[in-house]
Amino acid sequence: MNIPLAERLRPQNLDEYIGQEHLIGNDTAFRKIIDSGNLPSIIFWGPPGVGKTTISKIIANTSGRAFYILSAINSGVKDVREVIEKAKKQQFFSNPTPLLFIDEIHRFSKSQQDSLLGAVEQGIVTLIGATTENPSFEVISPLLSRCQVYILKSLTEKNLDNLVERALKKDLILKEKNIIVKEKSALYLHSGGDARKLLNILELVSNSDDEEITITDKSVKSILQTNLATYDKNGEMHYDIISAFIKSIRGSDPNASLYWLARMIEGGEDVKFIARRLIILAAEDIGLANPNALLLANNCFQAVNIIGFPESRIILSEITIYLATSPKSNSAYKAISEAQKKVKETGNLPVPLHLRNAPTKLMKDMGYAQDYKYSHSYPNNFVKQDFLPEEINNSTFYIPQNNTKEKSINDKIVKLWGNDYFSR
Repeated sequence: MNIPLAERLRPQNLDEYIGQEHLIGNDTAFRKIIDSGNLPSIIFWGPPGVGKTTISKIIANTSGRAFYILSAINSGVKDVREVIEKAKKQQFFSNPTPLLFIDEIHRFSKSQQDSLLGAVEQGIVTLIGATTENPSFEVISPLLSRCQVYILKSLTEKNLDNLVERALKKDLILKEKNIIVKEKSALYLHSGGDARKLLNILELVSNSDDEEITITDKSVKSILQTNLATYDKNGEMHYDIISAFIKSIRGSDPNASLYWLARMIEGGEDVKFIARRLIILAAEDIGLANPNALLLANNCFQAVNIIGFPESRIILSEITIYLATSPKSNSAYKAISEAQKKVKETGNLPVPLHLRNAPTKLMKDMGYAQDYKYSHSYPNNFVKQDFLPEEINNSTFYIPQNNTKEKSINDKIVKLWGNDYFSR
């Protein structure tokens, strides 16, 4: 069987491992944890091809523990439970806790992650999860709180140099060939810091019967039959570029915003995905500083959904420039976040009696809605009264920010409520 170069070169110990010096250096806390064998449950977070799976296998090899592997792409609750049952059968005083490695753990649903929780809590398995997504958003809080999160970084150019050198010197197949690496830029560009991609490309361009193989940028590009606008809309690049796009608009840079938009368009990104992100941004980052932004972003979504590419690129360009050059405010985003935080802190506080619905006589007799003041019965359609539960009546969630529109909102609030609105 033809084993891929990336698998042939997979490190068997930490001394062979390339990259992540901040984790595996001799004096690092993580290295000491591995050497001690006293492993906590771990989640490795980082881009593809930086060694999450490899370092997990090295930990298993050096610890001498039973090692189970599941992929979140094709495993379900049943598979998790089967592994847990196997692990239970190995629970003896002399046996260390088995390791359960779950690749792409962010793809596990809440119910699938829940099925792991008990086994991790009880020490039946030590979990090692690998994810390309921020675990704070993708891993349930009870499970995340029981894991140590370690961040793996993209490989540096020096790391990639070492990887190529190791492949040419150590691999039994490549070292038999006369391979000269004249240029590396295209190799590194198309691999995107992904060790697996780099080795796959190196193997591809080395699959020649020529007596001497010279690797140049031109030969790499020719073999790959692609261009510099490479965009993996199903992988890490998809998330990195949309992140750069959103941050450029938030940072009021229309030029950078248009560049990242062009990268997505050239890469064949889903037009509706781009438009949905613009709607979210209009509410989160522009908000009340320019309420029209949300209306235009929503209209943009409707328009591009009907038209599609290539014409919708013009609509996306227009709304991108409009949002990038709009005044910015995240007051609405911060307000709902603070309100949700208060709800989590205080639980289900009772609705004040005067705000309750009173459809029956019994409810009215109990005082429901009795002291409610109907705003429209008062001058300017406003009257001061309490609308929050008594326990949190001094809370303030919405704070207008310093932009033209919200200055007007601020003045209106002060006129109605007085300055004590902001001192609560």
